[in-house]
Amino acid sequence: MNAMNKTKIPIPIYLVIGIIAISFSSIFVKWSDASASIIAMYRLFMTNVLMLPFLWTYRNEFKRIKLKDWLRTAISGIALGLHFLFWMDSLRYTTVASSTAILTLEPIFVLVGAFLLYGVRTSRTSLIAMCIAIVGAICIGWGDFQFSGEALKGDVLSFVGTLAVAFHMLLGKSLRERISAYVYSFLVFLFAGLTLAVTNVYSGESFTGYPWKEWGIFFLLAFVSTIFGHYVFNWLLKYMKASSVSMTVLGEPLGASILAYFLMAETITTMQLLAGCLLLVGVALFLRSNEKP
Repeated sequence: MNAMNKTKIPIPIYLVIGIIAISFSSIFVKWSDASASIIAMYRLFMTNVLMLPFLWTYRNEFKRIKLKDWLRTAISGIALGLHFLFWMDSLRYTTVASSTAILTLEPIFVLVGAFLLYGVRTSRTSLIAMCIAIVGAICIGWGDFQFSGEALKGDVLSFVGTLAVAFHMLLGKSLRERISAYVYSFLVFLFAGLTLAVTNVYSGESFTGYPWKEWGIFFLLAFVSTIFGHYVFNWLLKYMKASSVSMTVLGEPLGASILAYFLMAETITTMQLLAGCLLLVGVALFLRSNEKP
């Protein structure tokens, strides 16, 4: 974990790695038969276990964290836990393309929140680029949007999950100015996992008795999507604006749709491919304009 801070690999490479990693999340969740709250809980707890070998290195930093930052980190973790709960559950009712397309609202929420909380302003060029990217992302899932029945329920769950992750991202930007990526991520994942554990106890979910296939999926979500996805994005919050990190997540609808085509036989249309190109152009323009010194 320490090596990441010393590497000279360009930040765009980390962005690509993170996008690919989180794009697998939808696929893994679709493959699982466990409840969303169980999947998310074990995903996060397994991530903490994978991070444990590095814990001793950061022991002194844990001692220096102020009480207010402990509280903010806990709230950020709760928000992340709720994001996983609602978004993963949405995949039970709607398609990968539709659910992930709704996640494209995240940068809008983050942009508004960054302005209201931190006074961060965005250029007109960045706003235009964001609109281009979001239109592209929405077009990817447009054919799968349904405004009734279970699909609507899935879309609403994805929307609520998007609000939660935007709040988590805004808190994370502030905390990462004072806390390392490792310590912040470890604590956030822990608090998120505990939030889901409480939810599972309350709802009467079984913590055991799952086949090896399910444990394998939990591990893949932890190792691939969380370590190489969410951890990388938490690290990037130190070096990029929260709105820019959120914008890169717009690559998930395209990545998830392509993976769903190859791994789950979900259809992908010419319009979705063209929309994907539009999305990538918008993201590239946004990052170029928004990250100017």
